[in-house]
Amino acid sequence: MSATTPLISDDALDIDTFLKTSRFAALPPAFYTYLQPTPLPSPYLVGLSVAQAEALHISPMQFDRSDVIGLLTGSLVPATASPLASVYSGHQFGVWAGQLGDGRAILLGDAIDKNQQRLEVQLKGAGPTPYSRSGDGRAILRSSIREFLCSEAMHALGIPTSRALCVTGSDHYVFREAPETTAVVTRLAPSFIRFGSFEHWYYNRRHEDLKTLADFVIEHYYPECNDTDNPYQQLLAAISLRTAELMAQWQSVGFMHGVMNTDNMSILGLTIDYGPFGFMEAFDENHICNHTDQQGRYSYRNQPSVGNWNLHALGQALLPLIGSVEDTQAALANYAKSFTTKWAELIRKKFGFITPHETDKALTDDFFTLLQNNHADFTLSFRALSAVDNHSTTNDNALLDLFIDREALKAWLERYRERLNLESSDASDRHARMRATNPKYILRNYLAQNAIEKAQNKDFSEIAKLLAILEKPFDEQPEHEAYAALPPDWAKHLEVSCSS
Repeated sequence: MSATTPLISDDALDIDTFLKTSRFAALPPAFYTYLQPTPLPSPYLVGLSVAQAEALHISPMQFDRSDVIGLLTGSLVPATASPLASVYSGHQFGVWAGQLGDGRAILLGDAIDKNQQRLEVQLKGAGPTPYSRSGDGRAILRSSIREFLCSEAMHALGIPTSRALCVTGSDHYVFREAPETTAVVTRLAPSFIRFGSFEHWYYNRRHEDLKTLADFVIEHYYPECNDTDNPYQQLLAAISLRTAELMAQWQSVGFMHGVMNTDNMSILGLTIDYGPFGFMEAFDENHICNHTDQQGRYSYRNQPSVGNWNLHALGQALLPLIGSVEDTQAALANYAKSFTTKWAELIRKKFGFITPHETDKALTDDFFTLLQNNHADFTLSFRALSAVDNHSTTNDNALLDLFIDREALKAWLERYRERLNLESSDASDRHARMRATNPKYILRNYLAQNAIEKAQNKDFSEIAKLLAILEKPFDEQPEHEAYAALPPDWAKHLEVSCSS
């Protein structure tokens, strides 16, 4: 235990009662390294998810206390805690990168939420680990705010994701493109095990450790796999299903992860490791949200195929346990069917259709073509579509104003109304259903940037305000109409990269 990290007694801080011994620590010592966080000087609260705090039975008032902030920054550690960092490997931008690991994330322990779900409590930015690869183990304020806001925004959109309890900051500086202040995100998930966790043992030819990890994952997260003839094949099939559905959900709201390396892919089908992410604005299926991604590997259009590629990398790692290439391929075949099924379901909801019809694919594909040709705003277009009438053009203008080629859109809307009338759709009911699936508010880059710039001047009010808006993405919130507007011209020049 590091002499530089102060200890707090078990009864000095009632918040520490929510920490349990990490379930991950039951794995053999080769899977992780015990270590203490490296303290940040004079930490302070930057942002708090009140909903997530209450879900963990923590009173938001406790975050006014310096010992609570210290705990969630790594400056204070409960005497009973055994923090650790895990090892994994992975393919980065399609190239085998070898050993990686938690280079700046430290697992404090587990917590039980109000739904009796066990969650790992991880501090991202809590200092260097044996897996930092010469990095400083720190997270900067701007990337921490982005991860905090987007984790909670994605949850509100109904998309599987890690969660964020809070962001704490410090005036301690590190150098990225320029000197920047540091921060720690307290993030939570049932597990942070990745595809690359399995790849690590496969490429090191340690098949017993590979089996140990697979058995652990099946026992705690996929117990139904034990009821099959080949549990490891079923595990791959189940992960393929969850990943396929996650990819469809990302595409349906225009979310782009930006760095879909195998070490950033959750075996639970969660969105994890927020970095250079972005939400689609002016629609371009080839849009690349990560400035580092010069080849466009992780463009919006490529995300579903990259999800499939990553699963094949996982299948390769699980092959020694599954037993044959044929059984592995059979499990992976689950992906394409699952993605198609989920995408069709989500598209029906986005367009307000109750039942499928043979003309749907051509009709919806043509709308995406119009989006592409006009570079219309993705989110606002679907939100405006939610308001058009079944029979008249009375409410069409909000949608038409987003498109350059208004006549082409008018022609499409005639076909759309014909399709709605095939199922005698009730307009008011459809409006409500479409507004419940097509968000009005997303975390646009410029909104995050505004919050970041204020926070860099110690004004954290915009983070709290933006979080409150994003927690209700489907509501009208007329008092916050400006947060749903088209981005300003200056926002076109915003860039995020792997260092973000």
